Amino acid sequence: MSMRMMLDIVRQVLRTLWAHKLRSFLTMFGIAWGVGSLLLLVGLGEGFRSGNERELNTIGKDIMFIFPGRTPAVPGQPNSARQYFLTFDDYEAIKAQAKTLRAVAPVLSRTDVRSVSEFANSNGQVFGVPPSYNQIRYLPTGEGRWFNDADNAERRNVAVLAWEMRNNLFPGRPALGSTILMNGVRFEVIGIIKSVGRGDTNMTNQRVFIPLDTMRQLFPLKKEQEKDAVSFINYQPITREMHDAARQEVRKIIAQRHGFDASDPDAFEDWDTVKSAETVGQIFTAMDMFLGGVGVVTLTLGAIGIINIMLVSVTERTREIGLLKALGATNRSVLLQFFFEGLFLTLLSGGIGMGVAAGFMGWMHTLPSPPGFDPPTLVPASAALAIGTLTVAGVVAGLYPARRAAMLQPVEALRKE
Repeated sequence: MSMRMMLDIVRQVLRTLWAHKLRSFLTMFGIAWGVGSLLLLVGLGEGFRSGNERELNTIGKDIMFIFPGRTPAVPGQPNSARQYFLTFDDYEAIKAQAKTLRAVAPVLSRTDVRSVSEFANSNGQVFGVPPSYNQIRYLPTGEGRWFNDADNAERRNVAVLAWEMRNNLFPGRPALGSTILMNGVRFEVIGIIKSVGRGDTNMTNQRVFIPLDTMRQLFPLKKEQEKDAVSFINYQPITREMHDAARQEVRKIIAQRHGFDASDPDAFEDWDTVKSAETVGQIFTAMDMFLGGVGVVTLTLGAIGIINIMLVSVTERTREIGLLKALGATNRSVLLQFFFEGLFLTLLSGGIGMGVAAGFMGWMHTLPSPPGFDPPTLVPASAALAIGTLTVAGVVAGLYPARRAAMLQPVEALRKE
């Protein structure tokens, strides 16, 4: 086909669409609405998924917790269950015996240690942690530095402030190198943690971190019944897939050390963020399927509208087809005209729908979003699927009756009402 013939067909397509402005507008609106709705619904589902993943990642990657719990009751003795506490020795046993872990760290946490600077005071959480803790949990250091092994071994009085705590104790003033009093004991501020998550909604931002051995010496968990108790223990499996094996191994070590059966799940208080992420992922996959299903229904309604309008359009133009053939047009040129007409309508309308959806999603990015939710983003695969589906529907709906009309003799086609 020559370029001139192609341009003639394109001009004829544009003239036809302009001659039936209302019909063309309604067709384009149906296509744009179907594409935009599908993209927005799928984008919302992905926003929920990515937001939840981001929130979990502010805790750390592949983090697992074990907390103090209660031993199982002896059969026939309903009051025989007792509370047990985790200790520093438990941590060392896990570190020495567990084969499925790549990292483990105990945490001493207290909320009754008063922190005072020369400008303000605060009662936020104080965490005593080993130097390896920032490799397990997500703690991006901004100014200064994190603890090193010497800080811990020599039980130095040094502190790292989280973002909100830094702002509370040193409002509008430099904190690095300054000193604070913690229950009357002087500490030097050696580092600042950047804001984690969404500001004051994340408890990490309201903490003071000090070396573990300093905490054990100065602020032990005195109320606990076991000597050298720790608040909880964090650990990570060697690989993400080993999370369940790691949890079972840690449970077994704790059960052996505290004298109870590890097979009783009620004896443990723990949290596996890997399993939580998998569960939430399944929920959001189901949500994506539901939202995608709703979008596909909307898309299908748009396709039905396109097919209906194209069928009516071609049927009404049987006389026009007969006239074109009488003037020498071939079956191929007639079919090409309707092919380009359907293609032009669907691609232009799909592009408009995609642009409007992308603009709306971009506007949502400027608004504050709730925790656990990211603004929706355009999913290219969904856009390609939506526009491709409607394009096929529009082209087929135009070509089928056009082919039947083109096969008629010019005289018969001109007789059609």
